[in-house]
Amino acid sequence: MDAREAALLALNDCQRQGGWSDAILKKRLADNRLDSRDSALTTQLCFGVLQNRLLLDFYLSHFSNLPLKRMEGKVAEALRLGVYQMLFLEKIPHSAAVNTSVELTRKHCKNPRAPGMVNGILRSLERNIDHLPTVPQNDPVSYLSTLYSHPEWLVRELLTVLGSEETARLLAANNGPAPITAMVNIAKTTMEELSAALEEEGVQTRPHPWLANCLILSKTGSLERLSTFRDGLFYIQDPASRLAVLALDPKPGMKALDCCAAPGGKSFAAAIRMEGTGEVISCDLHPHKKKLIQAGADRLGLKSITPMTADGKAFRPEWENVFDRVLVDAPCSGLGVIRKKPDIRYKDPAPLTDLPRVQRAILDNAARYVKPGGVLVYSTCTLLRRENEEVALGFLSDHPAFQAEGFPLPQYAGDARTGMLTLWPHRQGTDGFFICKLRKEE
Repeated sequence: MDAREAALLALNDCQRQGGWSDAILKKRLADNRLDSRDSALTTQLCFGVLQNRLLLDFYLSHFSNLPLKRMEGKVAEALRLGVYQMLFLEKIPHSAAVNTSVELTRKHCKNPRAPGMVNGILRSLERNIDHLPTVPQNDPVSYLSTLYSHPEWLVRELLTVLGSEETARLLAANNGPAPITAMVNIAKTTMEELSAALEEEGVQTRPHPWLANCLILSKTGSLERLSTFRDGLFYIQDPASRLAVLALDPKPGMKALDCCAAPGGKSFAAAIRMEGTGEVISCDLHPHKKKLIQAGADRLGLKSITPMTADGKAFRPEWENVFDRVLVDAPCSGLGVIRKKPDIRYKDPAPLTDLPRVQRAILDNAARYVKPGGVLVYSTCTLLRRENEEVALGFLSDHPAFQAEGFPLPQYAGDARTGMLTLWPHRQGTDGFFICKLRKEE
């Protein structure tokens, strides 16, 4: 199996199973044991089609008499793969893009006429590649939605906050690659030592421009193959998540609670910041996540972390007024991590309407665990105000014992003097993320 076939099957799995593209792609690559070159191309093809699906469909609709939604799933994906390669991958000849899509259709699709149809559509598009139809600009919502392949409802919400020019920059950033950022386990090594060790393993590194003890990695291949990773010298975490722990400001000897912890990165950052002293209770609702957190803590040598299975909405009397620091990284729509999960933009928005209620329930419950004088941090990886500022402001209105408190940030990370901070992919280069720091009165 080659890269294009693996990409076709991964894309079809995403459509048919409704799973997350990153997990589906990882499984497909592992099952087919592709080498690093084919794995990289498979990832580029799969993510590229998902990142540009609405635009690809717009072009295909002008060269096909049959709507894509009426085609067999694998036929539609083969067409998208073909046109994506022609429009976005300059090193691949157009003839190769067309021929491989036709062959994939012949191999995987039931309709015997499908290969001829795919060939005709892609050949016609190729002949007109320098004169493709332009995306209509009369409606800014529809225009940006098609051009950057984001749903109209999301574009509409972003326009009200950012305006058209900055919304376009955000959508373009969402369609770009997310940097791989490694947090140095300073309990075991230094940034300089880790960088040198990674370079010896063939990984290119450079310091993050504004976050200490953070390296940007490239040419990593599989992380699990790296002895530096297996030895627990670093863990992967977006800088935005690290800033949530900086806002939490756990200190050595404290007792900290991470309410929605899996896969554990913020708990790891807190334990390292606490110099291995005190205790970090690291909770998740799903039992299998407990093993995931424990495995990460063991790899990093963090003995102060205690993983637990717990429902963030269910009150535990024994925890009332016990913790110096409580972090609620709440379940959310995830629309700040579109770079890493490009298909998240296409999910049905209807179930999202109940998320603020769930988020408030967890936050209200977690507030009871904070000691007088302690800190509660609320964070999400979304950019929707109703899941971010509105939840935080509603909480403050109902909990007069808590006040928003500003927190210092590295230069260029933003301004958190109000106690609330939104991070944007096109501004800070991080995941889209919201952080609110709340102090409980003495």
